[in-house]
Amino acid sequence: MKKILLATVFPILLSFGGTSFAAETTIPVIVKDTTSNYWQIVLAGARKAGKDLGVKVPELGAQSESDINGQITILENAVASKPAAVVISPTQFAALGKPIDEAAKSVKIIGIDSAADSKAFTSFLTTDNVQGGRVAADALAEGVKAKTGKAEGNVALINSLPGVGSLDQRVQGFKEELKKYPGLKLTQEKVADGQATTGLNIMTDLITADPTLVGAFADNLIMGQGAGQAVAENKLGDKMTLIAFDSDPKLVGYLQDGTIYALIVQDPFRMGYDGVKTALAASKGENVAANVDTGVNAITKANMSTPRSQELLNPKLN
Repeated sequence: MKKILLATVFPILLSFGGTSFAAETTIPVIVKDTTSNYWQIVLAGARKAGKDLGVKVPELGAQSESDINGQITILENAVASKPAAVVISPTQFAALGKPIDEAAKSVKIIGIDSAADSKAFTSFLTTDNVQGGRVAADALAEGVKAKTGKAEGNVALINSLPGVGSLDQRVQGFKEELKKYPGLKLTQEKVADGQATTGLNIMTDLITADPTLVGAFADNLIMGQGAGQAVAENKLGDKMTLIAFDSDPKLVGYLQDGTIYALIVQDPFRMGYDGVKTALAASKGENVAANVDTGVNAITKANMSTPRSQELLNPKLN
């Protein structure tokens, strides 16, 4: 009987010991859309940080930036798993506020990329999106002048989704900076639904409605894809100055062939890497910066071959 008891208890102790001493520090990273190239770069940065720091980094997120309820559920499940900390890019400013407040009662929350209606973030790493909008307006004016000889004419703005903090800030900065160029008139402002096809249709309609349109700003990657396709199909690259925010291989191709004049590029790899690094420090009780600006750059065909531009346009995903 004693032998049987020992045989039964011993593996339990081994199992218990293994769990106690080999437990990994876990920091889930929740992005807006796991299918997007931009968010794949964020996750690549987070993955690299996990390897460097010895941290397990579950890569989580919905299939679309418009799936707000899906992201809330993912956040709740992540918190329930009792991680060391959570890194999240909120899909929608208002809707994610209370869920993040609630999550922060149990675990440190590190925000990246987009804001939420919450003051519970331990640290927030993001592009200065207002500045990004300003850079976009300057690039638009530069492109219009380069193509027409003067920074004058009607321009348009395409906003990917309503109520998204980062996008609203880009729009704010764009409109503020555009006032520096009195010859440029913002005559059309459209709000889409986060789908590239909608961006294509909006840009096509804008071109049809106003043949004198000299430029447009698409405020995120998906709208840039749709608007770029419209400009390419209408063969307007020589006349139309299109500015898009973020990059992927498709947009880089449009930049190379002149369909897009400039890409306003963030540093998503750094956002993912430093998000995990900051989360780990916060989970240990270390002091971390409340706000970190991860930078923004305008990349044109003229400067796209520089080492820094290539680092931003073609980050290593593995």
